[in-house]
Amino acid sequence: MSKIKRCFVIVLDSYGIGREPDAPDFGDDVCNTLKTISQSPKYDTPNMKKIGLFNIDGVDCGTPVEKPIGSFARLRELSRGKDTTTGHWEIGGVISENPMPTFLDGFPQEVIDKLEKAFGKKILCNKPYSGTAVIHDYGREQKETGGLIVYTSADSVLQIAAHEDDVPVEQLYDYCRTARKIMQGKYGVGRIIARPYVGEYPNYERTPRRHDFSLDPTGDTMLDALQRKGLATIGVGKISDIFAGRGVSRTLGVNKDNNDGMEKTLKVMEEDFTGLCFVNLVDFDMVYGHRRNIDGYAQAATDFDKQLGEFMAKMKDDDVLMITADHGCDPGAPGTDHTREYVPLLIYGKHIKQGLNLGTYPTFAQIGATVADMFDADLQTKGTSLLPQILAD
Repeated sequence: MSKIKRCFVIVLDSYGIGREPDAPDFGDDVCNTLKTISQSPKYDTPNMKKIGLFNIDGVDCGTPVEKPIGSFARLRELSRGKDTTTGHWEIGGVISENPMPTFLDGFPQEVIDKLEKAFGKKILCNKPYSGTAVIHDYGREQKETGGLIVYTSADSVLQIAAHEDDVPVEQLYDYCRTARKIMQGKYGVGRIIARPYVGEYPNYERTPRRHDFSLDPTGDTMLDALQRKGLATIGVGKISDIFAGRGVSRTLGVNKDNNDGMEKTLKVMEEDFTGLCFVNLVDFDMVYGHRRNIDGYAQAATDFDKQLGEFMAKMKDDDVLMITADHGCDPGAPGTDHTREYVPLLIYGKHIKQGLNLGTYPTFAQIGATVADMFDADLQTKGTSLLPQILAD
């Protein structure tokens, strides 16, 4: 085993750093999440800059530093997707060679029939829709009929929304579990998402009691590898949901917001454990990227960077920090969809080489391979460990 006792992998959900060569295959033209938000007056990330964010290959915004304090790389997605589940699975070591199914015209009638029969309720909407717009447009009908709002997006998802006064949250979760059993095979969307909301028309608001029900990962992940060795695998935010709970020894639950996710992570730092703390900060994507809010995204990056400074100050000598993303969601791009982008990899810690430009790699699975290697855990993946290159001594 290496000198590393604890590894913290923080995923800045959708924090892409530039268009991948195959972006047109995914409906994307010019897209660069980092470049877009870095031009906002709200953007200021000195800690990520010090580690080497603007020194990464292909990053043509911001100002590189002369002496970065970490190692850094650019990672390309090998999987055929640009969604949260596919991205996180690849970070963990699983390549999704076939894209998860999407339903841009809504779900087939046979699926709706099965859902209505299983739920005993009328299905409303059944179209790709913005999550805030759909409750505005269908909220009154949901209350009048007692039905469930079912919708999708450009992602491989089926989302079920209902007012908490009409459908208690635990009941909504049960409907989602039922839908998860139905949505398999050719209808096996990556995630079934519960979307509870409250309020009165026209001022409905989604609550933080969202819950994702994912497919089981289709291969071995770094979480599985570490858990087999009896090591800690702590999930913060959506991690347990994304991996269907597999390989996660403890979850701190869905975050209220990014700040809450980092506060939970800072709290975990006070614990004595050996293994991995895997963190997802979804607001970058869900609250700002999809809503094409450039200044909001930039401010969220600034707020994260302040907490990152606190995190770095608390790190122990045998800690390693890895910061990355799972796809892009350029708030300056047309539409509301994710964008097919490279992602950053920033690596920092006492035992990590400073100023090392690792270049560009063909898969996010470099991360899973490296984490497994840190703990001498066996993981079969197309990624290769960066540990021999990044260890300083």
